[in-house]
Amino acid sequence: MTKALTLRALAAAASIALALPSAAPALAQTQVLNVQDADIRAFIQDVAKTTNSTFVIDPRVKGTVSVTSNGPLDRRELFELFLATLRANNLVATPAGGGVYRIEPSENAARQPSTAGGQFATEVFRLRTLDPATAADMLKPLVGPQGQVVANARGGTVVVADYADNVRRIRALLAQVDQDRAAVHTVTLTNSSAREIAQVINDLIAGPGADGKAGRGAVTVVAVESSNSVLLRGDPDAVQKLLPLIADLDRRAESSDDVRVVFLRHANAEQMLPVLQQLVGQAPSAVTPSAGRTAGGGTGSVNATPATTSAVTTAPGSARANVARYPGANALIINAPPELQRTLSEVIRQLDVRREQVLVEAIVVEVSDDAAKQLGVQLLLGGTNGTIPFMATNYTNASTSLLPLAGAIAAGDPRDGDSEAVTSMRQAGINSLLNASGITGGVAGRSGDVLFGAIINAVKKDSGSNLLSTPSIMTLDNEEARILVGQEVPITTGEVLGDANSNPFRTIQRQNVGVQLEVKPQINAGGGITLFLRQEVSAVAGPVSVGSSELVINKREIETTALVDDGDIVVLGGLLDQTETSSVQKVPGLGNLPGIGGLFRSTARERGKTNLMVFIRPRIIKTVDDARAVTGPRLDRMRRESALVTPEGDSSLDAVIRDFQRTSPAVLPPPPPQTQPQ
Repeated sequence: MTKALTLRALAAAASIALALPSAAPALAQTQVLNVQDADIRAFIQDVAKTTNSTFVIDPRVKGTVSVTSNGPLDRRELFELFLATLRANNLVATPAGGGVYRIEPSENAARQPSTAGGQFATEVFRLRTLDPATAADMLKPLVGPQGQVVANARGGTVVVADYADNVRRIRALLAQVDQDRAAVHTVTLTNSSAREIAQVINDLIAGPGADGKAGRGAVTVVAVESSNSVLLRGDPDAVQKLLPLIADLDRRAESSDDVRVVFLRHANAEQMLPVLQQLVGQAPSAVTPSAGRTAGGGTGSVNATPATTSAVTTAPGSARANVARYPGANALIINAPPELQRTLSEVIRQLDVRREQVLVEAIVVEVSDDAAKQLGVQLLLGGTNGTIPFMATNYTNASTSLLPLAGAIAAGDPRDGDSEAVTSMRQAGINSLLNASGITGGVAGRSGDVLFGAIINAVKKDSGSNLLSTPSIMTLDNEEARILVGQEVPITTGEVLGDANSNPFRTIQRQNVGVQLEVKPQINAGGGITLFLRQEVSAVAGPVSVGSSELVINKREIETTALVDDGDIVVLGGLLDQTETSSVQKVPGLGNLPGIGGLFRSTARERGKTNLMVFIRPRIIKTVDDARAVTGPRLDRMRRESALVTPEGDSSLDAVIRDFQRTSPAVLPPPPPQTQPQ
């Protein structure tokens, strides 16, 4: 296709010189042209008659022309002068087929469907070394206002539309510029690291300019770490000037003691030390127990201890390598030959990177609904002298028992000297009334030696509760984290009264009660996150029974390992529980009687329903912007809490951030642009 376009362009250029009709040979007839301020349309008509050509004039063609020749012109010379006159007046003659030409303004000539054979030409230039965008920027100042230059980055070409003679000039210019004169040279280093040398040379080429890019492009420097070589490509003279400098730097890097100190930026020197020692065959070093965490992520103490080293047993003639850790600066000391130093430094460079973080957000939802109904009647008839038979009805599903009340009535009024048993009977009767719920009514009394009583108890109880907790925690990749929001509740684990209660003591253990989240995330190469997770929600339900100090603790716990994609919400587990219990206690025979049988029975019904679900959502925090996007909304939500807003409208949280942390409150990032549906 490119070859066809070039042939068409050459034919178009040649047709300008052969613009006269084929039937009109070069005649000997000549004439002298002298036109002063003539109407351009009349001038076109005269040229059409003289050259025996047909012109279609655009309505926008207006104005006057002045043309003077210093000698006689034949038809061919007259037509060429006519084309030059049109060009001088920003007009162009475009072939329309059949020997017809369109006379129109040149501003639209580049957009015409066909310009072959006319003054205007369009050509596609395929570039070999130049970038299409760079070539287009270079050619735009060279074309006229009516011309067009378009770069095709994917095809490696440039399209130029302009006057044919100017297109020929651009073709010759590109032939001189679009050439690869760059030289390629490879320098293998002996003592230095290829990555460091390449960085130094690139910084040197960049120069001290404000943008840091001055001089770039003359020479390209690339580090080949597999062979510890530096590859240079660029102007031959510039490359030759850099070769002695690289050789001098490589020679100066040779050290007699072969010791190098590497300061870590993100990694922990204590964790990296055993890895490097395994690579060089060194016995693992003992870690100082008193070392504490430093700001850089390493370990250290107030008084820095000397680095611990361990010698390596090597064969005769082989190099000895040691790797040590300096806790105070989170640094590693490498004592090895230059080649081994470069290998270990490359391992450290790849491992000493900023680690990704994971924000784990959990949602625990529990909704429960309990309902209970009770209805019972209890009767009592008896005597205190043993001559009257005793009869009573008592049901365990009734909240108030009649028998403790009867015992309290039989004990009589309190008086001095009452025995412990009589006092206990009165206290049991009082406790029976205190534990009553719902509505309790009845009668009880004593007539001489006769005791009588009746109680009716009716209860309807509905209770509903919901628990919604959202613990969240952020941790480094592959690092365990834990958050607990709750209390430490004492739980009795043992009790000794001693002989005759002489030396009683009790042992207790404190147990965490509240919302607890433990997680260890592991980011996979495919973008998923493996979560080793334990989620617990516990609360104190109350004592085991009345008068007991032992506690009942409700606990909801999930411990699992799950694979979750970044930003997805998944359910870890849950419970859908529904129970219903009905009980009827009655006197045989009498409880079945219609109507009156209700006096001899007690009914109770209980229903419980629980919905419990635990959801989890992990999010990978890769950059500082990701961390700000996560922190901003939460900080803004707390800032708007009514309890933190002063009467003047200022947030107490903002004041603390300004006064204590000496910084400005975080600003929410702008919302992403909304895309309109098509």
